Amino acid sequence: MGGAPTRAAPNYASRRTAGIVDPKAPAVFEDITGKTALNGFKHRSGAASKDYILEAPSGGVAIFDYDGDGRPDVYLVNGSSFEALQGKEKPPRAALYRNLGNWRFEDVTDKAGVANERWGFGVAVGDYNNDGHPDMYVSNYGVSRLYRNNGDGTFTDAAEEAGVARKGWSTGATWGDYDGDGLLDLFVPGYVQFNLSDLPPSPHMTGRAGPKDEGVCQYRGVPVFCGPRGLKGEGDTLYRQKPDGTFEDVSRRAGVDDPQGYYGMASAFVDANNDGLLDLIVTNDSTPNYLYLNRGNGTFEDFSYASGVALNEEGHEQASMGVAAGDYDNDGLVDFYVTNFSDETNSLYHNEGEGMFRDVTFHAGHGETTLPFLGWGTSFLDFDNDGWKDLIVANGHVYPVVDAQRWGTSYAQQVLLFRNLRNGSFGRVPAAPGSGLAVAIRGRGLAVGDLDGDGLLDVVINDADARPTVLRNVTRPAGHWLQLRLEGDVVKKSPRDATGAVVRVTVGSVCQSAGAISGGGYASQNDLTLHFGLGPAEKIDKLEVSWPGGDRETFFAPGVDRVLRITQGKGN
Repeated sequence: MGGAPTRAAPNYASRRTAGIVDPKAPAVFEDITGKTALNGFKHRSGAASKDYILEAPSGGVAIFDYDGDGRPDVYLVNGSSFEALQGKEKPPRAALYRNLGNWRFEDVTDKAGVANERWGFGVAVGDYNNDGHPDMYVSNYGVSRLYRNNGDGTFTDAAEEAGVARKGWSTGATWGDYDGDGLLDLFVPGYVQFNLSDLPPSPHMTGRAGPKDEGVCQYRGVPVFCGPRGLKGEGDTLYRQKPDGTFEDVSRRAGVDDPQGYYGMASAFVDANNDGLLDLIVTNDSTPNYLYLNRGNGTFEDFSYASGVALNEEGHEQASMGVAAGDYDNDGLVDFYVTNFSDETNSLYHNEGEGMFRDVTFHAGHGETTLPFLGWGTSFLDFDNDGWKDLIVANGHVYPVVDAQRWGTSYAQQVLLFRNLRNGSFGRVPAAPGSGLAVAIRGRGLAVGDLDGDGLLDVVINDADARPTVLRNVTRPAGHWLQLRLEGDVVKKSPRDATGAVVRVTVGSVCQSAGAISGGGYASQNDLTLHFGLGPAEKIDKLEVSWPGGDRETFFAPGVDRVLRITQGKGN
């Protein structure tokens, strides 16, 4: 998130990241923020001038059904301010919105007890105590929080009791049962060692907004906040859950403690090499990414460089804010999409098998298009239900001064939606005037879920220093669909929420796969309900679940355009 570009930085006569519309394009997403209660939320992260790196990256979001009524709810992480940290003003608050149906939401933050009046960055959801109620880990600058769901609409802050009250600057966490004992473990990346009593130089400090030899950092010759390059990074933390519900720090023992102090941003437990064990991908800002392969003995192998995901195809580390994990070409292997800084491209890593990946960014149509954008939250999603996973990216710059330059970029930026062309490549979906894709925002975290139960995936984006963006999917025509809510059997060593399970749905000659993933994107959480677009198909030929505990079952799907509850042990 910042620093020198990794390729030659182009200049453009006009901006390419805002105001780009096609009058002939149909609307795909409608911005309905103003019609919902979420319009009452206002994110804040420091000063508008963004003098320090702490003020730039806040803003995760989660879509999850916290109260078990079948309707996914929304949690928005908030930032803070230096004045609030000093006790000079009331701190901003996070917000939990209960979904009442038909796009009506109720702010239940106070009742639920999840305001998190700290400088928040991310959120990951997982039922860590296997009681059937999803819990939240909220990563902060300062002390992070574990909100344990009480099952009655309220949460209890159990971070200290459980031993996961991580200090420092925590970012995009992920839950996953890496050791196969049926209990969710927790990985939390660390970002920068940021000391409030020893602030780095600011471009707006009196007498300091001058040349580099006075200590001010620059981007393309313009003074900006310092970091992350030049600042000391934090290590990462892996918490292993013990049978009594408390956690122990096994970071070093497991080999994932990040002794290099890379700048961790996002993470996800996912099976990258199809051996039935959860591996771990970590995107690192301006430093190489990590891919840790699970050895099956409580430790991981650092396979980052060997796998091909540490760097881009030119051999450069990139800004690497967010990561999407999904099988976009329906070959049964999970692929990775990583969002990056402006003057860099986003990166699409195709899974070649056995933990090996190939950077296919330009071949797949994500090169030149993404170059002027600064990407954050991202997700694979089948927005048109044709059976092939598409891609969505929330964008927004970190330097307000870019609006005064002729760099082709802008501070507020449009959302990018890419349609899967079914041949290994993607095409950008044009923005209809006035539609959700035409709106320029300062996007950060992004989460996906079917908020209105119509079988089309909707999107919520947390916008820096602004109200969120709620995008209703209005795609027409769209294919049939199937949604699955999984429940694991703890006796069979599967977490109850089935995090880590992989489902394969076969229709004709096409076999789709999707995993139940905690975290990912940029410090955010998609709804754990698995969604499959089916195109014109009106029946499922095969539905198979690979459970985290190792069991594999097939289930009968009685039809399409419905939500099914799939319980481990009730299949064939």
